[in-house]
Amino acid sequence: MTLRLSQIPLFVQMVLISGLLMYVPAAVALVQNDHFVSRSFFYSGTMVLFVCTLIAIAVHGTRGRTRTVDNLKALFLALALLPAVLALPMYETLGVVPYVDVYFEMVSSLTTTGMTTYEPASMLTDAVHLWRGMVGWLGGLLMWVAAAAVLAPLSLGGFEVTAMGEPGQLDTGQTHMQRARPMKRWSRAAQALLPIYVGLTGALWIMLVVLGDRPIVGLMNAMATLSTSGITTGVGVQNSNSGVAGEMIIFLFLLFALSRSTFSSDTGAVRRNSLLEDPELRLGFLIVMVVAVMLFMRHWFGALSEEDVSDPLAGLKAAWGGIFTVMSFLTTTGFESSEWHVARDWSGLQTPGLILLALAMVGGGVATTAGGVKLLRVYALYVQGLGEMERLVHPNVVLGRKRAGARGLRRRGAVIAWVFFMLFALSLAAVTLLLALAGNSFEEALILAVSALTTAGPLTQVAGRVPNCDFVVGAGGKAYSLCSYDCRTVGGAWRSSP
Repeated sequence: MTLRLSQIPLFVQMVLISGLLMYVPAAVALVQNDHFVSRSFFYSGTMVLFVCTLIAIAVHGTRGRTRTVDNLKALFLALALLPAVLALPMYETLGVVPYVDVYFEMVSSLTTTGMTTYEPASMLTDAVHLWRGMVGWLGGLLMWVAAAAVLAPLSLGGFEVTAMGEPGQLDTGQTHMQRARPMKRWSRAAQALLPIYVGLTGALWIMLVVLGDRPIVGLMNAMATLSTSGITTGVGVQNSNSGVAGEMIIFLFLLFALSRSTFSSDTGAVRRNSLLEDPELRLGFLIVMVVAVMLFMRHWFGALSEEDVSDPLAGLKAAWGGIFTVMSFLTTTGFESSEWHVARDWSGLQTPGLILLALAMVGGGVATTAGGVKLLRVYALYVQGLGEMERLVHPNVVLGRKRAGARGLRRRGAVIAWVFFMLFALSLAAVTLLLALAGNSFEEALILAVSALTTAGPLTQVAGRVPNCDFVVGAGGKAYSLCSYDCRTVGGAWRSSP
């Protein structure tokens, strides 16, 4: 009996891939003579592969025709149950840490949120860091593929505001990708996007290593950039050896999180003749420049009040720190520029956390790894507002979809975008209330809620007046401190303190 990959349930395929990936940190730990960590990952990967092989054999030939909604269910199961499998080697490695905390860490990584329960993260070994980064990187790839194979055919995830989501449009404008069977569509999307994703990650990794980063640091930063997870080795981009030059290269690769048109046209959601006409890219650049200028002027006036505006170099560093940090939080990556503190020292002002929260809520492009409300929904509301203002001047004007900027948007796209925004606001209020009931202050609860809903975990370390070590999260009926474990006292996966 021959097993074909297309005959294996999609969720089982994902678990199989997860088991194979566990051998990578096992090899890294073996090279570093960390045999305990290496055995933990190796045994966990072998067990996962063995169990999944038995399941694949058992279900072979018993499944009917797969529907697109079945793949949507598999995607939901992957985000909910796959972290339980991914947590096995890390739980075995860390030893005394409760399983619920490791599960939370894997959920945060797979959803590219990047919120960590271990601080300082620099105390973890390279193999454990690599596993966290690989899970986040895998989550980013999952979003890329799912957007084309699952979300676009069902008009979800931002596609509902485009002309693709219009009733009757799927029959007349379907591509070969959209007409294919669900599993065939998934495999085609994976085959098309995996080389791009791996190639971009490898290119950024090589550039960062050439600029001076350690290989493991460069790889983690590269995976965190492409997946917008923000998961690093604890050194962070701001403290890496690549410096400002590395930040400039990372800035260019963050453009892939502003619009899917930068790397693929498989969904065909919004028509455009060139990238310069892409509404998401144009809106993203506008937000980055406007907010960066506002932050620079804020710090400049602060420096003016301190009579410290005579240093042009500090001003340039402050400007770059603002541009890079704004771009990072708009794409929900959460990197902080190495020059970000220069702006604060120059003006004597604190971090504008509310602005960073607003940027993360706007988010990046549709069908990318970025979270948030999405730029295309914001653009649909902007076009609708522009039309309403035009009606104030010319009450009898007739507005069509082919008017400037509106091409490719659904007729009632703004209404659907507004409904999504209201649902997002209600979810934010509910999550904030639950976190406040768990013992957090209003500021802490709001930051945690925005971080979770926008998949911008690093907000907890930057946006508030205190780091996330002081925040408390309710889990399983018990309040767990996000930094409750002393890294110097537990298992073999922690670095020994000096």
